[in-house]
Order: sequence, then structure tokens, then C-alpha cells
Amino acid sequence: MMKPQKSLLIKIIVVQCLLVVCVASQDFDFFYFVQQWPPSYCDTRRSCCYPNTGKPDEDFSIHGLWPNYENGKWPQNCDRESSLDESEISDLISTMEKDWPSLACPSSDGVRFWSHEWVKHGTCSGLGERAYFQTALHFNKKSNLLENLKNAGIHPKNGEHYSVESIKKAIEDGVGHTPFIECNVDSEGNHQVYQVYLCVDSSASNFIDCPAFPHGGRCGSKIAFPSFSSNHDEF
Repeated sequence: MMKPQKSLLIKIIVVQCLLVVCVASQDFDFFYFVQQWPPSYCDTRRSCCYPNTGKPDEDFSIHGLWPNYENGKWPQNCDRESSLDESEISDLISTMEKDWPSLACPSSDGVRFWSHEWVKHGTCSGLGERAYFQTALHFNKKSNLLENLKNAGIHPKNGEHYSVESIKKAIEDGVGHTPFIECNVDSEGNHQVYQVYLCVDSSASNFIDCPAFPHGGRCGSKIAFPSFSSNHDEF
């Protein structure tokens, strides 16, 4: 028969292990769901390379689903031994090629980009690999950014400028929550829409009001929303 003291010690160890698992699985406060505007990625001095599948659609694409803390920090690389298992997402690949393309040079099939997002952010998400990518694809469809902007009369057009507030309001009207707009600078030094941050609860179930916003990528009062026609097809 097991001694009472030994039995109690085992119970304490088990409870401590369970607590560690619970804390590890919830060790962040919310997600940033980040989408980028491909023409703005390409319309900079560093340029871009189109994916192996060809020129992407002129629509917002996924950058990532990133666990974050309310203090502005974030967990990353929670399992350095992990690697992307393409067999887990084989039926999602065609959708990811369209909605989550890599624009980095040299041209690629996107696998290296997805692997980076999974290892750096996905391993800290509390989600399995398949669920992580499925969730991001779900929120991409649910946010419907381009349609929300067009409904407010905001269209991608070269030479046209919009107020940051009008862009934020159009997205808020469509999604129900205020986004953070990140700008970059085009080859001529003009601020332009680059990325849109929306926030998702820590269970990855719903959009929420952002507990905190990023600090970088601030925009001027008027910003461009460029079209791909301002870029060169030889990228």
C-alpha cells in the first residue's frame, strides 16, 4: 500500500503539472489578426516578388495570427522543435496560396512563410497546426476588409488619398471593432495603407475591441490606398 505522505506528494505534483499546462496554454491575452495590402508591400524601394502561382489578387491578404500580451509584448517560438507538417493542411493549401501568399523575394510557394508564422506565432497560440491556419482563414473571410472599404466609397486608386479616420470607420462599421492601421512609405515617400490589425479573443473565437494597439507604423492624416497598376509586372 502506498504511504500517505508519498500519495499526497504525487497528488501535489500532478496538480502542479496541470496548473503549468493550463498557464502555458493561456499565456497571452489576445491575438492580433494582421492583414496586409499587397500593392503597398510591393510599392516600396525594396519592391517584392510575386508568388510562384502568379500575381496575387488585389485584395487584403493574411500576414498572421499573433498571440499578444496587453503590455505590448508577445510570446514567440514556444516550441523550437516544431516544424510545419504540410500533410496537416494539404486541403487548405490552395486557399492559403490565394489568401496568404508570400511576397518576399525570391518568389516561392509560400511554405517557408507559413512555416515561419507557425513556428514563431502558432506554437504559442494554444491551437494545433491545422486549427491555427483554419482560424486565420476564417477571420480573413469574416473581416471582408476590401468590401467594407468599398461600401464606404474607399477604393484602391493611384493618386487618391483618404483620411485614416475614414478608413478606420469603414472597417469598424463592417467588423464591429476599431482597427489599427499601419502605414509604410512608397518609393516617392508617401504614406500608404500597409497593414490592418484587428483583435481576437484568446480562445480565437471572436473579434474583440483591442486591449492595446501597436506602436509603430503610424500614418499621416491623409494616406494613399494604391492599386497594383502603380507596380511593375516584372516583380
